[in-house]
Amino acid sequence: MPDYRAHFDFEIAFANGGGMTGTGFRLDVPDAAIDDAALGRLLVQHLGLALVRDVVLRDVRIVEEQHRGSRGVDASTPDAGIRIVDLSHRIREGLITYPGLPAPVFTPHLTREDSRTRYAPGTEFAMDVITMIGNTGTYLDAPFHRYADGADLAGLELASLVGLRAEVFHLEDAWSPTSRGILAETLADRDVRGAAVLLHTGWDRFFGTPAYGSGAPFLTGGAAQWLIEAGAVLVGIDSLNIDDTESDGERPAHSLLLGAGIHVVEHLTNLGSVPATGARFTAAPPAVERFGTFPVRAFAEVPA
Repeated sequence: MPDYRAHFDFEIAFANGGGMTGTGFRLDVPDAAIDDAALGRLLVQHLGLALVRDVVLRDVRIVEEQHRGSRGVDASTPDAGIRIVDLSHRIREGLITYPGLPAPVFTPHLTREDSRTRYAPGTEFAMDVITMIGNTGTYLDAPFHRYADGADLAGLELASLVGLRAEVFHLEDAWSPTSRGILAETLADRDVRGAAVLLHTGWDRFFGTPAYGSGAPFLTGGAAQWLIEAGAVLVGIDSLNIDDTESDGERPAHSLLLGAGIHVVEHLTNLGSVPATGARFTAAPPAVERFGTFPVRAFAEVPA
């Protein structure tokens, strides 16, 4: 089912005096047949306004466009089953996830041929060793990654990793090469308390190529602090890093989020296939003690 957004200008007058105007406003709508009266009520609900006397809309256009998660528009369809969206990059031998970090190496421990001498006829196995850094593919950062006394992978509560309400921010047009930082103001229109906040920048299209390593969008320190105060439990991004790796070496997003016990998932992919609201997110690493990062099979459960 396609998504629709309304493009319009508006004037709002308040019953107790005063008013406000907007030009070029965009708002998610449940269907293409919405009339101006219903659209006006949806606008008031989205903006959280009280004591509105009347709403005047001008130049309304309804276009087929991906939802961004406006308040008042439920993207889910109850009791219609779910589909699973894989959000993880595949790990293969020689994969470069982050420039300068080693690629995984696969080494056979027991080949199928050798196993034939150990088991009954017709029975064979393969056992392999993978040597890799924890920061490979799509991976999760635990607090121990940044802080020596932080929780390691084994210390994470599964409830904070499995079946989280997902708030997906589709931000492909919200940053530019000259303004790569994602700001708190860009995220502030939604309730993220208890949610996995997933930042869809579109940078994953470069994964595995030299272009992935520079010019990537990131989360600003101010936005990280806002997410902490807003009650997010996990933050994920489909970019090179949740921080600006081309700055002076400070990592405010990592430091703030992990210091607050909020997990970070980096190098997600396929977030464009997940609606802004209505999905559930899972990204659980193995319970490895004294280890701070490890690949996850991240996925979303999306109402069909």
